[in-house]
Amino acid sequence: MKELKFLNKFLYKYRFKLIIGFFITITARIFALIAPNLVGNSITLIENYIVSSSIEIDLLKEKLLINIVLIIGSAILAGIFTFIMRQMIINVSRYIEFDLKNIIYKKYQLLEFDFYKNNRTGDLMNRISEDVSKVRMYVGPAIMYTINTITLFVIVISYMISVAPTLTMYVLTPLPVLSFIIYKISKVINVRSKVVQEYLSKLTTFAQESFSGVKIIKAYTLEKVSNNNLESIAHQSKKKNMNLVKVQSWFFPLMILLIGASNILVIYIGGLQYINDQIELGILAEFIIYVTMLTWPVATVGWVTSIVQQAEASQKRINEFLKYPVTIEKKSLRKKEVSGKIEFKNVSFTYKETNIEALKNVSFSIKPGESIAIMGDVGSGKSTILELISGVYKPTEGKIIVDNLDLNNYNISDFRNSIGYVPQTTFLFSDTIENNIKFGKHEATYEELINSSKSSCLHNDILSFDKKYKTLLGERGVNLSGGQKQRLSIARAIIKKPKILLLDDSLSAVDTETEEKIINNINSITKNITVFITTHRISTSKKCDKILMLKDGSIESIGSHKELMKEKKSYFSIFNKQSKEVN
Repeated sequence: MKELKFLNKFLYKYRFKLIIGFFITITARIFALIAPNLVGNSITLIENYIVSSSIEIDLLKEKLLINIVLIIGSAILAGIFTFIMRQMIINVSRYIEFDLKNIIYKKYQLLEFDFYKNNRTGDLMNRISEDVSKVRMYVGPAIMYTINTITLFVIVISYMISVAPTLTMYVLTPLPVLSFIIYKISKVINVRSKVVQEYLSKLTTFAQESFSGVKIIKAYTLEKVSNNNLESIAHQSKKKNMNLVKVQSWFFPLMILLIGASNILVIYIGGLQYINDQIELGILAEFIIYVTMLTWPVATVGWVTSIVQQAEASQKRINEFLKYPVTIEKKSLRKKEVSGKIEFKNVSFTYKETNIEALKNVSFSIKPGESIAIMGDVGSGKSTILELISGVYKPTEGKIIVDNLDLNNYNISDFRNSIGYVPQTTFLFSDTIENNIKFGKHEATYEELINSSKSSCLHNDILSFDKKYKTLLGERGVNLSGGQKQRLSIARAIIKKPKILLLDDSLSAVDTETEEKIINNINSITKNITVFITTHRISTSKKCDKILMLKDGSIESIGSHKELMKEKKSYFSIFNKQSKEVN
């Protein structure tokens, strides 16, 4: 259970509720144990009346009536305290589940982009859902039933020993055998539980990717292939689950067998002792009830053990994730206003997972309010520059200076609040158009919403929808065209009025006329905003103050449109090619 030590701090946090729950559990069990004693007492009274008539019939009726009332009363009180017990302990498990999910979610937000490139969405979802649910069963039902079982064992067995020690020893004989079997089976359950969770992650990942890519699957008529793949993974998952439940299925039959053996011993040994006048008939009846009462707690031992083993396997997966190093750390520095001056000093960057050197000794600077277009072939490092500025990655070598201060010395969250970023792949939420745009600035006014939409040439398109800005988008904006998605993403970046605007090839899906309008609008509203645009179009780049031409991760040329035209290098060739295509 070493992996479950992580949860001790939560148990301490809610210790008062757990302590109250602990004492209420004991109280509930005490009231539950009153009934067997009263039943035994009633049988003894009846036996004495039948055998020796040592008690009058009216007095017998009176005592039996009192016993019945006490049995009913104790049962009601036991039920009330059991309800309170569940409210205390089970509620704590929900609080811990809430805390644990928040810790995992916060860790997700702190991890760098590399982590998400190397881990599947389905697995990440499984850790925060299925794994946490398994852990919740440990800090809730497992703890509650453990307290319940221990209390019952201590009270019942202590009483049984005090009344009939010899008979008790015979009754308890099967328990050591049970403990050994549980120990052996638990080790197998622990291993198989971890495998089951891993396969569940694979199944979740495949399902998530299939739903997200259903458009592509249908376009390529790969439904049958997709179904076959799902069936294969599901079959493997079922096989691993069956391996687990086959072991778990041994618990209850073994419990029933051993409890049955105890009952036989009670009847046989107790019967002999009753015949020899060593015990009363009422005590024999009590013991049969007590053994029956111990049936569920003994069975619970196996069930709780199974829960603990599964929780340990799930918590191990959670702990492995929580130990993942956080490379992007929030600096506890004073918040600094960003004006937009950016300088790259001998910056190089290599992607860890592929060892591809995306940038090689890149140096340039841009003043606040200037715009720069970044051009080059596919894989030349255009997007990498924007990702380095936004803090998605850190340079392998060199420095990025923002307003004369190293970017590493900024609080990354505060710095990103100064950035408007439109990535190559537009991501939209399954929400209204209004809320998708306001994602950049939740407190934006309706006027700001309209102005940002007009600047991105999206306003007229939105007015053509039945519900206008209240139109609900499908998953990832499936009911919008590619150009509309890009323009909505631009509006989302503009509405926050950033000091630095990063546009990563975000006009590729719009026509030239619309592109020109958007660029003109951006230029009119970004006079004090530093703008970075990655593009393949000369029509976009020539409107910028500077043009950065990349080749194989290095700077080939940098300057204005006129300056690069005079150099007659790659930029000049692209201009001539695109001019011919227009003509």
